[in-house]
Amino acid sequence: MFFIMVSFIGYLFGCLHGSQLVGKLKNIDIKNSGVKNAGASNTTILLGWKYGILVAFIDIFKATLAILLVLYILKDNGLTGDSQMLLVYVTLFFVIIGHNYPITMKFSGGKGTASLVGALLAIDWKVALIGIGVLLIFTFATDYLVIGVLFMYISFLVTTYMFFGMEPAFVVFMLSILSFMKHMENYKRIITKQETKLSSMYKKKVS
Repeated sequence: MFFIMVSFIGYLFGCLHGSQLVGKLKNIDIKNSGVKNAGASNTTILLGWKYGILVAFIDIFKATLAILLVLYILKDNGLTGDSQMLLVYVTLFFVIIGHNYPITMKFSGGKGTASLVGALLAIDWKVALIGIGVLLIFTFATDYLVIGVLFMYISFLVTTYMFFGMEPAFVVFMLSILSFMKHMENYKRIITKQETKLSSMYKKKVS
């Protein structure tokens, strides 16, 4: 029962897409414009940092709120310990699934990076600090957000295994594979030097 409940909550929150809301506000189909990604980075490329931050805020904190809601429900029902943590990771999994494959966008959404950051904030401050730190270091060192995301997933997998064990780590492993597949085109564009660099986004004027 708890598994079904947290899966539903996670997917429902995941379907609340920042880029879709901003796209309607600005009358632009963000998913099918620019680098064709329904996320904060593509919104920044198309509309500037102001709207990119707005999309990131929505996509980050929908995951935080979903996990906090699940934690409240589980604690209210006396469920704690390893079982609780595994259900938290299941919630995260379905938030990402909802973000990547939202019913509100014909199952074609984003790549889940911002939502992962929001989940880290709700899961554990140590995991969040390490994961976000790794994301920032590798993003700024390489000038490619996608490289930072790759190493953030690796660090998240390691820290989850260290702090919470094999079962939550397996959930992260599955999410890591999904993220790698979703970013495959970005990796190809890096090889051909066509991927948008982080530094070029700073120069985008606010629309």
